[in-house]
Amino acid sequence: MAKKKIVKEKSIEDRIWESANKLRGNLTASEYQNVVLGLIFLKYISDCFDKRYQELVDEGEGFEEDRDEYTAEHVFWVPQEARWRNIADHALDPRIGLIIDDALEEIEKENPRLRHVLPRNYARPEIDKTRLGEVVQIFDNVDMYAQGEGIDLFGRVYEYCLMKFAAETQQSYGEFYTPSCIVRTIVEVLQPYEGRVYDPACGSGGMFVQSAKFVEHHQGNLRKVLLYGQEYNANTWKMAHMNLAIRGLEADLGDSWGDSFGDDKHRTQKFDFIMANPPFNMSEWGAKRLADDVRWKYGVPPEGNANYAWIQHMIHHLSPTGRIGLVLANGSLSTNTGGEGDIRRRLIEADLVEGIIAMPGQLFYNVTIPVCVWFFNRRKKNPGKVLFIDAREMGMMVDRTHRELTDDQNRYDAVKKENKPWADLPAEECDIQRIAATFRAYENGTLDDVKGFCAVCSLDDIAKQDFVLTPGRYVGIAEAEDDGIPFEEKMKTLTDELSSLFAEDLRLQNEIREQLAKIGFDLK
Repeated sequence: MAKKKIVKEKSIEDRIWESANKLRGNLTASEYQNVVLGLIFLKYISDCFDKRYQELVDEGEGFEEDRDEYTAEHVFWVPQEARWRNIADHALDPRIGLIIDDALEEIEKENPRLRHVLPRNYARPEIDKTRLGEVVQIFDNVDMYAQGEGIDLFGRVYEYCLMKFAAETQQSYGEFYTPSCIVRTIVEVLQPYEGRVYDPACGSGGMFVQSAKFVEHHQGNLRKVLLYGQEYNANTWKMAHMNLAIRGLEADLGDSWGDSFGDDKHRTQKFDFIMANPPFNMSEWGAKRLADDVRWKYGVPPEGNANYAWIQHMIHHLSPTGRIGLVLANGSLSTNTGGEGDIRRRLIEADLVEGIIAMPGQLFYNVTIPVCVWFFNRRKKNPGKVLFIDAREMGMMVDRTHRELTDDQNRYDAVKKENKPWADLPAEECDIQRIAATFRAYENGTLDDVKGFCAVCSLDDIAKQDFVLTPGRYVGIAEAEDDGIPFEEKMKTLTDELSSLFAEDLRLQNEIREQLAKIGFDLK
């Protein structure tokens, strides 16, 4: 009997890329990205609606057309003509673009939170309607609710699309979805149980999503967490609204998209937690027209790089007890260009810097430069001290080019329940929890330096290093583990191996000479 061939089911990412390929003929990468992501949202909320609809039918109380039964479960009301089944049934209709636009318009009318958020441009001539119908058919066989439940679907999809589209065009779009493992690390360190959370470069809203997950995991009350953000890119701003809306999260993202430097939507607000991954090393950020801005308390940032503008923008918005977790390029730790070194010195002398993490490489899909995470605190538990963590060797490769920090919250909870020290955490399984626990021990004054991994240093120590904040300068190099073999024995083994290699090298040289001589060539 012939063996049955096992066909691996395509992932949601594979299906999305397959859909993008259907549309690539007459749309740019950024254009068909928005088309595909809009369809994902439409399919997702329709699947959620259908699931809730069937639950109400099964209950037999006749409430399946009662709007309140959906909104109470954070499910959007989808009018009859906008439901996916109606769209899929018209996939081969030449008017499919208009049908999709009408469906999205009806959904916006019935759900005020989605006003001016959903894309409605599927009827435009440049979209091939035959290809668009084929994309609809592909999505008709994907259960968006089942695949998206309990995960950051939009974030994952967005990251995947950026990676693929950037690879296709050999460029990035200047906006990077922050890998969820970095976001979770920041959230686990800051622990935003309650208060006002702000992200001035919020992208698709990943920081907010992970903050909510943290609160839920620790049995906190989401009503005590208020979310605020801003995003410069119009399409990404809309995506953030969609990403939060499907989770029942509300956020003040401003009345529209806008530049956080020149059009600050939360100009007078102060926040308890600020978490961000702003564009790295941004050169055109409006420095000249903002030269006298009140935010530059520690020095005017250089025109050619916005890193220290982002730092000071966030500090300006920080409450008297607030904390910041900020992703930046590693160059920010040591640069002296354009007065950045002086700004960094003043920040350190003001005792605002709480900790620095050097992150492993290859965490981002489309950014290859090494990154770090800065933590600031207006009310440090250890004044005059800074925690340095070198996490460059952490994480696991999930494919040939992409690394992720490991995250085993259940294992961490078990270790903590047994009152074991944080150092007992399995390094290969709990990277994120190990980093967070290191911060907890530092705050509690119980942290011992671990050579090659972490060190607590005074401001005087940092001043001696010319205010450079690169963790490697402070944590040193980890000591090699003693394998118990005496030095003399090791050297004898190594020299024997080396002698053997030299002998083999000589044998191969002679063999090559002999073979060349046979065909009339002498090697001198």
